[in-house]
Parts: sequence; structure tokens; C-alpha cells
Amino acid sequence: MKVLVTGGAGFIGRWVVKRLLSSDYNVIAYDNLSSGSLANINEFLKNKCFKFVKGDVLDVRKMKKVFEDVDICVHLAAQINVQKSIEDPEETFRVNVIGTHNVLEECRRRDAKLVLVGTCLVYDTSLGKPISENHPVKPASPYASSKLAGEELALSYFRAYGLPVVVTRPFNTYGPFQRSDSEGGVVSIFIKRKLEKKPLLVFGDGEQTRDLLYVEDCADFIVRAMESRRAVGEIINAGTGRDVSINELALMICGNNKMIKHVKHPHPQAEIRKLVCDFSKARKLLGWKPAISLEEGIKKTEQWLAGV
Repeated sequence: MKVLVTGGAGFIGRWVVKRLLSSDYNVIAYDNLSSGSLANINEFLKNKCFKFVKGDVLDVRKMKKVFEDVDICVHLAAQINVQKSIEDPEETFRVNVIGTHNVLEECRRRDAKLVLVGTCLVYDTSLGKPISENHPVKPASPYASSKLAGEELALSYFRAYGLPVVVTRPFNTYGPFQRSDSEGGVVSIFIKRKLEKKPLLVFGDGEQTRDLLYVEDCADFIVRAMESRRAVGEIINAGTGRDVSINELALMICGNNKMIKHVKHPHPQAEIRKLVCDFSKARKLLGWKPAISLEEGIKKTEQWLAGV
């Protein structure tokens, strides 16, 4: 069975590719390398079951070619930077909505299953209890709204055409191969600054919380959703059920309050104060639960960043 992974050279994409190859799928990674990297997929290039194609989800002609003989598409390609979406909402819309439409059209042409990887940032803040798939949505940035639009478009193809579609919403994912620059995740950024003996910069008061999901757990969740018939037509969350404040996370990583510095939040209007996941639906439908604790995941990520 042949699986196309859009954004397959990106952070989560490369782990999905690795998980698929370990299960003997034939895999095509399709990526324009705008944020992904060949270094992320270098270990797969000699695998006869793997192929990399450089391309963009906005390139309809190239998409038609790469989709030939594809049975399943895992769609990860996206413009994921919240601040960039605020500064350039049009580009975010083009990539995340029109690009998703292009992927859906190719899936419809091929009758290929689609697994759409969404985001927890579509949700309103948690009011104390974990966020289930029935929690109100309230996208607070063009990024989040474009991802929600892509989800709704995909589900409309399920309802209108019977296209097998699964929408996944992983919570904040971190781990090896995540970028540690301004477009990276908070865990990798904090660890890199610790290794460089620089202060950890916390936006705002640091009391905002995140449910941090280790990337191999995330990839396992996505592949299980891909393989499940029961997941078709569903929206499914993945997280740990445990949230941690950014202040607590910074202290876990550096162990020294003197190395933590609070700075002005660049986009407070897009901040979600409390994110914690209810993953009971994933456990029920997919038999999935996270295997890596936050403490273990931080250790693994630091070892990778340190080159250990």
C-alpha cells in the first residue's frame, strides 16, 4: 500500500514517515522544503520503500503526478507559524485552505483515504476540564482559522462524496527534529537556550498552559487513525491529559529561576490560556495512549539537541 505524506520532510512528517516505513508501507514524502529539511529524512533515502518528491500543495500539475497509485494521503503540509499568519493571512489561507482543497481533489480523483492533521489551536480555552472533540472552537489567529476551514472542507468531502476522511487534532507536539528557532516549539527553543547558557524567554506572565505530546506518540496516533475504519468521518484529539504552565516547563528544563526571563508576548490576542487534552476518544476508537512522559520526552529531546 502506498502512502503519500505531504509535509513529509517536516518535524512531525518525518516521524510519520519513519513509523510508516517500520510497518512496511511504501511511502512518498512530498514537501517544498520551506520549513522542512532533507536532513530530517536523510536516514530514509536509501530505503527502497521510500521516495522523496520536492513539490508544493499549490502546484496542481505536480500534485496530479505525485498522486498516481497513491492509496492514502496523510496531509501535514501547512503554514504553521502563528505570528506569520497574523502578518500575512493571505499566504496562510492559500497554503492551508486552497492547498488542502487541492489535496482533497486529488484524493477524490484517486478515491484515496485522507488523514488530515489539524491543530488543538482551533479550540477555545479549557475551563478546568480536559478538552474533548465537542469543546467549543474559537480560532484566535488566521493560522487556527485556516486549519479549521481545512478540516470542515475535508469533512464536507466525506459527507458529499463519501471520501474516507479522518481529522486528527494533536496537541502541542515536541521532540527531536523540531526546529529550535523562532518557528520551533517551546520545548526545543527552551532546551537550545539552556544548552547555549542563555536565559529562557517566557512570553507574558507564563501562566498559560500546554498539553505537550511527544512526537513519536503523535506519529503513532496519526498512523493508527490512518489504519482505522472506525475513525473515518471523525475528529480525534491526541494529548497526554496533563497540562503544564510555561513557567513550570521553563523551570523543569533549566532548573534555575534566575535563568528565566519574562518578555512581552508578541501576539497575546492569539494566546490560549489553558490547553489540556481529553484523549478518551482516541483510546476508545484506536486503542491509543501516550507512552512517553513529559520528563522522559524532555530528556530525549535534550540528548538529540546536544548531539548525544
